[in-house]
Amino acid sequence: MNDQHEITRDILAAHAARFGQSGGSPASFSGDDAVYRGAKSACAALGFIDVDAECLARAWHAQTQGTGRFDANEWPATPADFGMRPFPPTARGDAFPACPDKLGLYAVLPDATWVGRMARAGVPTVQLRFKSDDRDAIQREVKAAVDAVRGTNALLFINDHWRDAIEAKAYGLHLGQEDLDALSPQDLQAIRASGIRLGVSTHGYAEMVRADAVSPSYIAMGAVYPTTLKQMATAPQGVARLAAYARLMRGYSQVGIGGVDAQRLPEVLATGVGSVAVVRALVAEADPEAAAARLMAAMSEKQG
Repeated sequence: MNDQHEITRDILAAHAARFGQSGGSPASFSGDDAVYRGAKSACAALGFIDVDAECLARAWHAQTQGTGRFDANEWPATPADFGMRPFPPTARGDAFPACPDKLGLYAVLPDATWVGRMARAGVPTVQLRFKSDDRDAIQREVKAAVDAVRGTNALLFINDHWRDAIEAKAYGLHLGQEDLDALSPQDLQAIRASGIRLGVSTHGYAEMVRADAVSPSYIAMGAVYPTTLKQMATAPQGVARLAAYARLMRGYSQVGIGGVDAQRLPEVLATGVGSVAVVRALVAEADPEAAAARLMAAMSEKQG
């Protein structure tokens, strides 16, 4: 077996152009296995945060053990490498209900008025991301959003407010990692038992593995590009990482999110994701309906 430094060098040589090397010398990590240590050092040098470098190092180690050989060109890309259960997730007994493999243009919107406006414009998937500490206001807005999509073909996901989403009989629920972690086992079981669809935000390998543990209906991956809408714990992922994520999570309906606009849309779709979420590309436009039509036409052209 090659030693740690040779493994580090070989991984960087094989993948630096793809992911972009961060510059500086790879760090040295403790541990007994050369593949684990070399892969973690290389992934840190490629710019992955520590929790993702750790996740990748373990996956590389598992892949090498499974094949009996180390190949620096074979970036880990199977569920077994990451300790996930076999795909497709829908075959699991605890899976959330499936949603379309291609959710299409996915509009993330601040209130029910916007939800109705974009649903009537033909946007196939919409999300209410309503931020408030007023419980009565939240209940009213969620119910209004459900009412707003009635009579359209739009699929409505509610961000965060899971009890209200279930009560209002929304199509789906979207949770961030913090929201997911805050759920008790009883809460999660109540959400699953309701029959609602579940989407989960992820920002790298470790969070994708965490999301997979609950077998959601879709996985959102980002932020692909810089975004000013929220403070991100990780740097923009870029399309090279998004493509790697899409290959790994191909058993799921996938959504690329974060800083996507009309110019960036083609390269995001080229990664293989079936949906692209947008915010400012609609709500900041002078004519949101026309912007939505252009984006949907572009997606239809690229996806065939």
